[in-house]
Amino acid sequence: MHHLCKMKKTVAFAKNAVNVFFHITTRCNLKCAHCYINFAQHGQLTLPAETVSQWLSFFSKPGKDANLVLLGGEPTLHPQLPEIIRAARNMGYGSVTIDTNGYLFHDILDKVAPTDVDYFSFSLDGPDPETNDAIRGCGCYEACTRGIKRAVEKGFSTSVIYTVSRQNLHKLSEMPALLKDLGVNRFFIQVIGIRGRSAKAGQDALQLTRLQWEENVPPVAQAVSNAGISVTYPKVFLEPDDIFECAGNVAENYFIFPNGRVYRCPLCEDYPLHSLEIGARGLVLTPKINEADLFSLNIAEGCVINKLVQGGNIDYDQQGQPLWQVACCLLKEEISAD
Repeated sequence: MHHLCKMKKTVAFAKNAVNVFFHITTRCNLKCAHCYINFAQHGQLTLPAETVSQWLSFFSKPGKDANLVLLGGEPTLHPQLPEIIRAARNMGYGSVTIDTNGYLFHDILDKVAPTDVDYFSFSLDGPDPETNDAIRGCGCYEACTRGIKRAVEKGFSTSVIYTVSRQNLHKLSEMPALLKDLGVNRFFIQVIGIRGRSAKAGQDALQLTRLQWEENVPPVAQAVSNAGISVTYPKVFLEPDDIFECAGNVAENYFIFPNGRVYRCPLCEDYPLHSLEIGARGLVLTPKINEADLFSLNIAEGCVINKLVQGGNIDYDQQGQPLWQVACCLLKEEISAD
């Protein structure tokens, strides 16, 4: 059967929106091999709902759409998650997404409604237990797929995040059939970042080469879209005619951790480079030098922070010039299901 090749589009940075990625706890029931949580840098707190609400108020700005992603650790371990969701809605956050490993603690699906949550976004790193559980832990595949089915049955919109690495690349092509069978609405293919536990493992053991990425990810994205599911994935490698742009200069993305650190670039999160922090008097700028001082640097490799922390995804010619530029990690490609 011939399948229509749908057009992908690069999603421009949203300059009139605020995107808040709030880690309300670093506590988790799993120990995933690629977890980016770094206790030394992010703390080990679970913030009370009152504190979360207060901090959220610092980022909701008049005249700008505000989007919230609640993460952990595992956010459904937070006993006050429903209260946090309602508080965000009441202060004007237009969308609320819950990133979860699928265990769905505290009967969360019974305590919120589909009108409260735009998406439950499930982390699933393989189309079968053998692949997924080798990365995320024994029993995780069954728990996650069961959670997806329950969420779909209750009328929630769902998405799946697949963090692609050399450990599970060989199984990525099997995901379209599983996603369709589960009734998932959206699929995110994520590049593995060299942060947290994956940094300790060494990037050569995990990150894909450019050839591996381009031969596998776009074709699978097309297949998922042909199955009626929207797909988003990082652009990663710029084409020769593309112009590098850093989201830190043109967009408002905030990555908040329980110890009060606020990053603008997720690649910096293993280091005390946060440009903002939340103190007793609210949101304040941190002393130089911080991540914001790096956003304006222009280098031949594209993203300066990528070059600093995971530069192994760039190759060079005999003259020492990079063969390509690496895009801002927040620049995405999208193929709609329409």
